[in-house]
Amino acid sequence: MPILSTPDYKTSPWQFNGHIQTIYPSLFRKIKFDYNQRERLELPDGDFVDLDWSFATHKKKKLIIITHGLEGDSHRHYVLGMAKLFTENGYDALGWNCRSCSGEMNRLARFYHHGDANDLRFVIDYAIKNFGYDEIVLTGFSMGGSLSLRAVAEFPDQVPAAIKKVIAFSVPCDLLSSVKILSQSTNKIYSSRFLKKLGEKIKQKEKIFPDQLSYEGYEKIKHFVDFDNRYTAPLHGFADAYDFYTKASVKPLLPNIKVPSLIVQAKNDTFLSPECFVYEEASQNENLFLQVTNYGGHCGFMLPGSEFSWAELRALTFASGRGAQSDLNA
Repeated sequence: MPILSTPDYKTSPWQFNGHIQTIYPSLFRKIKFDYNQRERLELPDGDFVDLDWSFATHKKKKLIIITHGLEGDSHRHYVLGMAKLFTENGYDALGWNCRSCSGEMNRLARFYHHGDANDLRFVIDYAIKNFGYDEIVLTGFSMGGSLSLRAVAEFPDQVPAAIKKVIAFSVPCDLLSSVKILSQSTNKIYSSRFLKKLGEKIKQKEKIFPDQLSYEGYEKIKHFVDFDNRYTAPLHGFADAYDFYTKASVKPLLPNIKVPSLIVQAKNDTFLSPECFVYEEASQNENLFLQVTNYGGHCGFMLPGSEFSWAELRALTFASGRGAQSDLNA
């Protein structure tokens, strides 16, 4: 599908670079929104994920399932904003939490990762079987975008008919190149934050699984490659970090997509390498749309004077079928 050309997203003048557009909303954007209920979903392997539901006043059997990014959760600003906007427009909304991300540690030694969309597929099947949804939109940010795309690309002939659209923002489609970008000194603030949060979980896991995990020497881990070699790969069945990056990257799966899907990337996203801008894949798949904005940072896309972000409004236009070539002039 041709690359989408639309009026470009514009941010506030004081948010003059990708770092500010990434960090400011992460720290200071507040969404006044409460989910209706939390539900614990038991998984087939004995673990669990927690689901946060918001139900529209007039149910039309429509649902948006929102997947957060690495070490995020269902209360991140971009999840709450998306849930609020879609609920106000007639959709039920489900912000689900990956294993260990809902405030309570998961039961198994393993965690979650970019290359495993099985939990998301289980959540989708649960929603269809128990609530009868006949129209589902998947959306996700960063890792959550990768998982949303993988959910329809990995086994394209097994995708439930209820899934009508997929919208993914700020997606590290090529993991190795993205990891290299995050290892640069200019991105140390992000990698250090991720590794600190992951380290706290390793501490907790060590108490439960002392024979499988150790926190000793964790302070020597400065880059994702070190973390993924020591923890992600062995816990999830990969030979090493590079095997993980190869197999967990969603980019090679994009040609398989049969559901209308939109990927939105910002040129000034400090997390993404050129390899993450999937121009070739989009140009060769009639179901895959790519939109590249000049601004937005990583999962930012704030709009001056608006409660909702440009990303949230863009998702609604794509989901509602008002044309893939969005007429949204922000």
